[in-house]
Amino acid sequence: MVLRFTEYDYDKGLKTTGEMKTNWRGKRVLIVGGGRQGQAAARYLACHGARVTLNDQRPSEEMRVAQSALADLPVSWVLGGHPLELLDETDVVCLSGGVPLTNPIVSQALKRGIQLTNDTQIFMEIVPCPTIGITGSAGKTTTTTLVGRMASEAKDEIRKLALSEVEGMKDEEKADSSFIFHPSAFVGGNIGDPLLNYVDEMQPGDLAILEISSFQLEQMTISPNIAAILNITPNHLDRHATMAAYTAAKARILEFQSAQDTAILGRDDPGAWDLRHKVRGRLYSFGFSPMPEGGQGTFLRQGMIHLRTQDEETALLAESSVKLRGDHNRLNVLAACALACAAGLPLEAIRAGIQDFHGVAHRLELVREWNGARWYNDSIATAPERSLAAIRAFDEPIVLLLGGRDKNLPWEELAALVHERVDHLVLFGEAAEKINAALGLAVPGGRPFTLARCAGLEGAVQAAAGVAEAGDVVLLSPGGTSFDEFRDFEERGEVFRKWVSELS
Repeated sequence: MVLRFTEYDYDKGLKTTGEMKTNWRGKRVLIVGGGRQGQAAARYLACHGARVTLNDQRPSEEMRVAQSALADLPVSWVLGGHPLELLDETDVVCLSGGVPLTNPIVSQALKRGIQLTNDTQIFMEIVPCPTIGITGSAGKTTTTTLVGRMASEAKDEIRKLALSEVEGMKDEEKADSSFIFHPSAFVGGNIGDPLLNYVDEMQPGDLAILEISSFQLEQMTISPNIAAILNITPNHLDRHATMAAYTAAKARILEFQSAQDTAILGRDDPGAWDLRHKVRGRLYSFGFSPMPEGGQGTFLRQGMIHLRTQDEETALLAESSVKLRGDHNRLNVLAACALACAAGLPLEAIRAGIQDFHGVAHRLELVREWNGARWYNDSIATAPERSLAAIRAFDEPIVLLLGGRDKNLPWEELAALVHERVDHLVLFGEAAEKINAALGLAVPGGRPFTLARCAGLEGAVQAAAGVAEAGDVVLLSPGGTSFDEFRDFEERGEVFRKWVSELS
């Protein structure tokens, strides 16, 4: 299968090649946010001649590691706040994902008509190879990782197929072909390293696979060649305020595609499927529900995952080959298969990428078995919707650790499932009181049989250890962010692993 691609031209709305590259030499760029995205942007822009100022509200003592990482570059640092006078000598403001458009320095930049960008937008302007972009409220990282595994498995086989096809072409066909060779697959974006760190190494035959958040999409005016929206459920309303605004941010991944591009949507999720009218090119879908008449994508039949294209229908592999727990993870696998199929990856590579994949850290990650109970780390669950999916992945009695910081999201549906499925509930962190209110009055003899409240996660681990019995699942699936106690969900998951491993 051949995937043809070119890049998007903002002004003409036409597809061109190689005309999007910005000349950064001498540009005065203010980067707001000194995390990994800001550092990647600073390194790329400074190396390409921009005059870079990196601004972060954190004090210098908290930014020493970042400053050391960029010590070899001519980057100016302004720390401890966001002084508006920085805009007086700025041509472009580059935002890290955690910086909202409501931040006063961003609002002022918009009033002054200063261009906004981010590391993903800069990457998309210059990437020389085809791109796959994946967004959604849940499942982005697992799906992105799976597609990366499939692309890696495809490396040798796709090269043979490509060379065979090109050898059979006439000279004029070769000149017009953008056949994907995939000698290297780069995976990153909102996970791992920002791909801007590697864009200068990329070649036209490579493949770039990006996880893209709603925060990043807010500034983007280029869409990936293959763009997936897995699902849209309540999340980040502390940032976007309304579901309409959140959905609009997610939908931007489709907005700048052309008729030659492909969109992949979750057809079982109303938030994603309702955006199908925005698709400008080919539409693939995935889900448990029947495939629409004439549709392309992935579906299940008689215990098998099937792929359907315009040309054929193929039984890919048995559902039993999937090692991940939960229906949400089966949907992630179906999404990854649809993405890989749209990119023209060989079927054997798709199968190989799924087999023996046991998941990503902090996502229903088995930590250990202790006193007959199995302890799982699902720290990635920073919204109630994700905790719902985690609970539904188990049939065993559950001891649930729920809490963290609320994102202005509804807890009522999760509370109802707790009363139905959770034997012991341990609340912790800032959101504990709000969750407790959503639970309502306890029903004598009803679930949860016990409820404990703790100030922090360490106390919650000890409380869970006190009630867990052989055969139970102890599940950290907080439903809230980690920012009341930890740097991010990864640090929360790491210390949970540590404290659980120390139980004796």
